[in-house]
Amino acid sequence: MAEIEIGIYKSGRQAYGFDDIAIVPSRRTRDPEDVDISWEIDAFRFDLPLMGSAMDGAISPRTAIELGHLGGVGVLNLEGLWTRYDDPEPLFEEIAELPDDKATSRMQQMYQEPVRAELVTERIREIKAAGVVSCASVTPQRTEELAPAILAGDLDLLVIQGTVVSAEHVSKTAEPLNLKRFIREFDLPVIVGGCASYQAGLHLMRTGAVGVLVGVGPGNACTTRGVLGLGVPQATAIADVAGARMRHLDETGVYVHVIADGGMSKGGDVAKAIACGADAVMLGSPLSSAEEAPCRGFHWGMATFHPTLPRGARVRTSVRGTLKEILLGPAHENDGRMNLFGALRTSMATCGYETVKEFQKAEVMVAPALQTEGKELQRSQGVGMGH
Repeated sequence: MAEIEIGIYKSGRQAYGFDDIAIVPSRRTRDPEDVDISWEIDAFRFDLPLMGSAMDGAISPRTAIELGHLGGVGVLNLEGLWTRYDDPEPLFEEIAELPDDKATSRMQQMYQEPVRAELVTERIREIKAAGVVSCASVTPQRTEELAPAILAGDLDLLVIQGTVVSAEHVSKTAEPLNLKRFIREFDLPVIVGGCASYQAGLHLMRTGAVGVLVGVGPGNACTTRGVLGLGVPQATAIADVAGARMRHLDETGVYVHVIADGGMSKGGDVAKAIACGADAVMLGSPLSSAEEAPCRGFHWGMATFHPTLPRGARVRTSVRGTLKEILLGPAHENDGRMNLFGALRTSMATCGYETVKEFQKAEVMVAPALQTEGKELQRSQGVGMGH
């Protein structure tokens, strides 16, 4: 791809987010009932290509269980409030009441409480006891420390997750996690991320991970792009890492799943993520707006409470409906924020595709007028696509 000159010293590629592209309808259509949106990773099959993001405002043991019953998988943050406190419910109530200018500092205090290994095991067992796939997240820095408690809980899927995770972390002061060795020796399938480029994605795939999370800074609650200046718009990031997936498949014969993480709030965003090459999506803020969500309409990122450099904000998402309505409908709003996977199914059917892997081949085009063309009345009245 041709680079654009930024200045005499620096050039860069043009990159695109979901609002910059459109999926092109094809010559064939099919009935939505004939579309299969299921997803398989390692030994697990899910009716929905969905992971619930490991953020305390979105996923509790209860919502992870409900998500599992609905066909997805919830990822519990093993370094969050649920593994620091026996009963964090009063803290969620307090967070919801905090004024904006006090929220971050108070949350930093809450998260100073140490993570307790026995709670890690207990929360995992709670999810497993409900008969759904258990999935949980840790940061690279605490992976080896918490590994025994994770194995004691008999977790099904582990996510090693940070703002940016690399396969070649360098440190002069501490022994970094050797991802390749850990994944090879660990007794569970591992998903790693995030990343946002071809090379980073390829290196993570070579560690033996079964899936790679794609996304640096696109989430509603994330401020990494402002604080650190890092990030790649999601449509380009997903397409680049999907390209790395094909190279890795050619080299090894092993298919590593690409999971779009962040930047999706509407059904159309989910469809575009798949069309750009994702196998599944990881959602946070849409799930935090469910009636069952732990903080009932408030959402914050995993780095919001960082002790010295927070990279996230507590945002209001408001309560829109039940988890089932948000994911599977029926929708009572016309802005695309409800029935997200009904929308995916209809988008695939309208383009004539039967499976998620087929839909990855859909034609997309750069479409800067997509959000505004013919939508003047909606925008002026703040309804539909004018929100």
